[in-house]
Amino acid sequence: MPQAPDGVHDVYIGAGSNVGKRLFHLDAAVCGLRDIGEIVQCSPVYETDPVGYANQDKFLNMVVHLRTTAKPRELLEYLARLEQQARRERTIRFGPRTLDLDILLYDNDYYCVSDLQIPHPRMWERAFVIVPLADLTPDRLGLGGIRVGQLAKSLQVGEEVRYVGRFW
Repeated sequence: MPQAPDGVHDVYIGAGSNVGKRLFHLDAAVCGLRDIGEIVQCSPVYETDPVGYANQDKFLNMVVHLRTTAKPRELLEYLARLEQQARRERTIRFGPRTLDLDILLYDNDYYCVSDLQIPHPRMWERAFVIVPLADLTPDRLGLGGIRVGQLAKSLQVGEEVRYVGRFW
């Protein structure tokens, strides 16, 4: 895949939903992301059990490869607005949500402030993030120099990630 032009950033966004019409919420996120950049590719959607707080419904998860001129802070604020449009409530940490959007990767940059860390700090241990990310960029080097595709295979051994389908 060709590299983005100067001033345009390759960003990978994790998207998840486990409340209401889950696929509808993911579709709204994909449509909303088109307003801040060009969608290069979307992973298939996977269904996974919740992590952290188990007393909730299963999630649908996917990853979107976006090209954007937005800076990390601007993108984070935009994602928060998309979550608000989906009526996301933040009552329980790792709890149920209509829509959860996370910046996973931003070019090859590291970015760390009080409320934003890129790469996403917990993504390397979560199959529900790494498996769809591997569909888009399997040869990218991840934590410890392991390719994302290899990491996805090793994480799938311990955590079930069920393929739902490709919708975009």
